[in-house]
Amino acid sequence: MPAKPTILNSQTLARTRLFHIEQVELRFANGVETCYERLLGSPQGSVLIVPMLDDDTFLLVREYAAGIDRYELSLPKGRIEAGEELLAAANREIAEEVGYAAHHLHHLTSLSLAPGYLGHFTHIVLARDLYRQQRPGDEPEPLEVVPWRMDELHTLFRRDDCTEARSIAALFMTREYLQRG
Repeated sequence: MPAKPTILNSQTLARTRLFHIEQVELRFANGVETCYERLLGSPQGSVLIVPMLDDDTFLLVREYAAGIDRYELSLPKGRIEAGEELLAAANREIAEEVGYAAHHLHHLTSLSLAPGYLGHFTHIVLARDLYRQQRPGDEPEPLEVVPWRMDELHTLFRRDDCTEARSIAALFMTREYLQRG
């Protein structure tokens, strides 16, 4: 594996509430210099939670997805706030989005999405032994909570409104984890 490129310079091109766009000047080990642009998300990343209502039923949410301008069925998710621990963020997010918290939380893995230009990790968390706990969230409208059975994943993935890749990957990983016991 070649050595990582040397960062010669970086500068902010734009910054919003959610994103930071940066231009990075690089020198590769072979001497080639070039500029890349990258989109930096929250330094803490985000959580995506698989809340298991029972041994075979998980909870999805239907919410508006501005990036594709439609309602999408996906797992609950959200930012990890500064100073917040990963599992605490997962429990907060499911309380806000599905009205439950979990006695047992397990970090399954962390995923990147488009790592060629997006600097962001999503931490996948399995939530089990749920109990009712509703917290106010930051969504502009109430989210529809949709229970779904793990043995019906094939029908979920045939739907036109369930295309969020992180949710799909998390559900396959969860199913494998649960099958291993």
